[in-house]
Amino acid sequence: KGLGMESFNHELAGGARRLAAGALGALAMFAATGSNGVLAQSYPSKPIRVVSPYPPGGSTDIVARLVGPKLAASMGQPVVVENRAGASGMIGSDVVAKAAPDGYTLLFQSPQFMVGAALNEKQPFDPIRDFASVARIGSSTVVLVVPATLGVKTVKEFVALAKARPTPVLFSSAGAGSSMHMNTERFKLMAQIPATHVGYKGAPEAVLEVAAGRVHYTIAALVVALPMIRDNKVLPLAVLSLQRSPALPEVPVITEVFPNYGRDGSYCMLAPAGTSRTLLRKINADVTQALALPDVKERLRMMEFQVESVLPEEADRMMRADIDALRKVARQAGLLGK
Repeated sequence: KGLGMESFNHELAGGARRLAAGALGALAMFAATGSNGVLAQSYPSKPIRVVSPYPPGGSTDIVARLVGPKLAASMGQPVVVENRAGASGMIGSDVVAKAAPDGYTLLFQSPQFMVGAALNEKQPFDPIRDFASVARIGSSTVVLVVPATLGVKTVKEFVALAKARPTPVLFSSAGAGSSMHMNTERFKLMAQIPATHVGYKGAPEAVLEVAAGRVHYTIAALVVALPMIRDNKVLPLAVLSLQRSPALPEVPVITEVFPNYGRDGSYCMLAPAGTSRTLLRKINADVTQALALPDVKERLRMMEFQVESVLPEEADRMMRADIDALRKVARQAGLLGK
């Protein structure tokens, strides 16, 4: 009987240990997965900071401040857009890369983020490993323009002229390493024309030089070039966008001429790496909802901005593809290492 009771007690103790181990395992699983759901349900419980890594008044800042109040309204917490400009957006991006992955510090970036990732391997952060995509916001329509007096009407005519010249044509941009520079280099490579880059302080100056006939082409934001297009100072040959622009319906999309022509990336919202997928999807849903509001859509339409709404996982894939494509352009153009 003593042995029987001892055996019973031993089995009882073993059962208790197994029960305790099972409970600990369940708790561990909850900590790894279920806690994300609880976090997402309670999020946000305090103000959210959205870092705009460029000066106030630029396109990135304008779109961030357009979306910010709409997010605040849907999330029930203040959304504060904070400008942390400097080093072509690297200072603000680094702030977010080193922030806690809790959804309370986000980054609103422009295509320049992808360009910087393609050109500069010595950034203080890794553009892929240190960030997680929240949303792909969209892209500004950009346009290929030439002097109105050049005597060409189409992309094919311009390419033929450039190839027939005894000296390379000149193209302008907002400076070496800018997204404008990458776009003009990409066109040069796709068209296979001899061309030389001339950098200026900004996009307006680059377009003015085309209007004056001192350079032969540039690719600029449509909102910058449109006044000079309407004044017949520059001639639009193609738009670089997902579809034709309502402002220039007769001007073809560049892919109608070069089907494999890529783009320089999109505006995007990023979070620090390690942010849970559940939380990323929750914020993504709020951003998508904000971008679909009638007043937001109208303001973006007036800015010639085309919205792209995809899930975080697809936004991540697209960003990686953009960076790879831009790195290929940079390598072919001899820009890496400069």
